[in-house]
Amino acid sequence: RFQACVYFASVFQAMSCGIHYLASVFMAVTPNFVCGIPGNVSSVRFYNSCESSIEDIWTQWTSPENYIVVQLENGDVWELNQCDRSKREAGLDLAYEYKGNKSVFSCSDGFLYDDTKWKSTVVTQWDLVCDREWLAKLIQPTFMLGVLVGAVIFGDIADRLGRQRVIWFTSAGQFVFGIAVAFTFDYYSFVIVRFLLAMVSSGYLVVAFVYVTEFVGIKARTWASMHVHAFFAMGIMVVALVGFLVRTWWVYQIFLSIATLPFVLCCWMLPETPFWLLSEKRYEDAQKVINIMARWNKISTPCKVSELVSVQDDLGGGRMDDNDTSSAKKHNILDLFCNWHIARRTITVWLIWFTGSLGYYVFSLSSVSLGGNEYLNLFLIGAVELPCYIIACIGMDKLGRRNTLIPFLILSALICVSIMFIPQDFNILIILANMAGKFSIGVAFGLIYLYTAELYPTIVRSLAVGSGSMMCRVGSVVAPFCVYLRSVWIFMPLLLVGIMALLSGILTIMLPETLGKPLTNTLVEATEMGRSKKSCSGKTPPAHSSTTLEKIEMFGQEAVSTEK
Repeated sequence: RFQACVYFASVFQAMSCGIHYLASVFMAVTPNFVCGIPGNVSSVRFYNSCESSIEDIWTQWTSPENYIVVQLENGDVWELNQCDRSKREAGLDLAYEYKGNKSVFSCSDGFLYDDTKWKSTVVTQWDLVCDREWLAKLIQPTFMLGVLVGAVIFGDIADRLGRQRVIWFTSAGQFVFGIAVAFTFDYYSFVIVRFLLAMVSSGYLVVAFVYVTEFVGIKARTWASMHVHAFFAMGIMVVALVGFLVRTWWVYQIFLSIATLPFVLCCWMLPETPFWLLSEKRYEDAQKVINIMARWNKISTPCKVSELVSVQDDLGGGRMDDNDTSSAKKHNILDLFCNWHIARRTITVWLIWFTGSLGYYVFSLSSVSLGGNEYLNLFLIGAVELPCYIIACIGMDKLGRRNTLIPFLILSALICVSIMFIPQDFNILIILANMAGKFSIGVAFGLIYLYTAELYPTIVRSLAVGSGSMMCRVGSVVAPFCVYLRSVWIFMPLLLVGIMALLSGILTIMLPETLGKPLTNTLVEATEMGRSKKSCSGKTPPAHSSTTLEKIEMFGQEAVSTEK
């Protein structure tokens, strides 16, 4: 009961991460537009259609190459393009095709936008078009840069100061910065506040994975960790729903930000994890949390931390000699390369994170050819992830983490190759193949969060997940540039994703399996994971801390665990 309450409270806020990650899809959209005009319009012509106002023309607009001919009340005739306007020398000639002399002017009177779909976006508010279009294209990359920075910073802070404090700060930060975005006064303040919002959103998501992993025992760890992604996907569906209902960007942003307000009001009640408290030798605080868990779960004989760590205390002198088990040491990213086995593991894990993100976004960008209602398309993009995670959970529990990850990575590579041989006029088959590719890479992408948390010990677990998330964000930044390579060769993006997926699948073979194994607490235990029980010197590696944490991990899942 205790773990369930903590879990659902934590993952509910993960929806806000999905919301803010995808909010710019509708908030920064560029509608149809043309140059503004220096006067009142009396007549408008678009090809063979003649209307009284420009608003009546937008339903017929088909291409950015189109232009509109307008006649002002003073008799002047203008041709309105998207980034310039031309005044015809021969007045009163309202024909669409004109071969006479024209004077070209810049859009000094602003722009006219099609507001039939979106009443207001950040593009229309600050005229982020034409020579300022590059500013609009920087909105999502700068957000992803904030996600990258936040993943590393807050992952490290969570290992130093605890998961609880980071959960508090980042969840409150998402609400505060989310509302602040709606009230920014110019483009630059908008980008800066969104950057801060990205940092806290990324920080929460990274630490939330570690938080729920350390609270949930072995039996439920797979489903619990994977379905954090499901709540993220639900956030994407919320974006589609709110975008459909609200067409003014700042109102849209406010509604998205208050969606998870209930969690912000109660997140202060979440406790610190016993794992982190034990790693910091805060045994009394760990005992208090365990006692609370016992009361919630109606267990009359809670385990005693003093008994669990007694073996460590007896052997304290010997264990303090280990250079990587001192709780006083402040760990950093170099600890992920402390020896060859951990370094090789880190490189492989980072590659999987990068490949998963790269493939996810390349397949997503390829799916825009589906057409139809854009709100429904986004909703389905979020919904298609839900069965993906269910399949991943079943595979991880039945086959293991590694044995599920390898085939889906290789399957992604095979799908990339198969798409290259599908004739271009088979649109439906191409779309289905792209969705299959996204599904398979989604399984690998979702699995790697939990797998990373299980591959590393408590003292660097948040740092490992955070650095992996950093590589994930690098992949998401690279993905659009990868798609641009279609101009070189139409299948170049798929070829790159296929090569990365195949390489990742092969390297994953060398990773250890973590299914059914207790979480490790030291780098020594993490190094020995997957190797033979005896080290090269023939001595059995220390496992006291692992035994201690295994008991804590199993505690509260079922009463029989406390009787051993």
